[in-house]
Amino acid sequence: MRKSYDIDVHWVAFPLHPETPEDGLTLEQLFAGRSIHIQKALTRLKHVADELGLPLGERKKTYNSRLAQELAKWAESERKGAAFHEAVFRAYFVDGRNIGKVGELVTLAKSVGLSEEKARSVLELRTFKEAVSSDWERSHSLGITGVPTFMVDNQATVGFQTYEDLVQFLKHCGVKKTEPVISLGEHLV
Repeated sequence: MRKSYDIDVHWVAFPLHPETPEDGLTLEQLFAGRSIHIQKALTRLKHVADELGLPLGERKKTYNSRLAQELAKWAESERKGAAFHEAVFRAYFVDGRNIGKVGELVTLAKSVGLSEEKARSVLELRTFKEAVSSDWERSHSLGITGVPTFMVDNQATVGFQTYEDLVQFLKHCGVKKTEPVISLGEHLV
């Protein structure tokens, strides 16, 4: 989408189930007492992921993402944010790995070329705790209640969207398509 539309992506952390313990919860435990049909929601999520060409495994548990969010802020400061976000996405949504564990996060940081020692230090010292807390406050003040939330100016759409729905959202918000860059090769005479 970044190639086709004049958008600049900024990740903002959101407190998604911050009460989740380090070892995680099954989806049944997470949604106990709510009228959510878990299998139906997972089927819809898989359908949208397939439409977008995104890999998605069969998720059984949810894990606390707070430390992953803190390490992502550090990765962004090291110009490895996009790679780290992608690695965390794959670990969590494809492989079902526990992104609430320090060792797992250090491994993910290393996988995108970040220092293991520095990553561990950032997590142990909670160096980016305030940055994530600030994002959480911002999310709350904007009235965000779920993820993903896509915002342009003060307009938002919540939840996994098809590519076409996101394109319509961008158009509705007045976002312009970028002009394709055409490279003209040298002509031999």
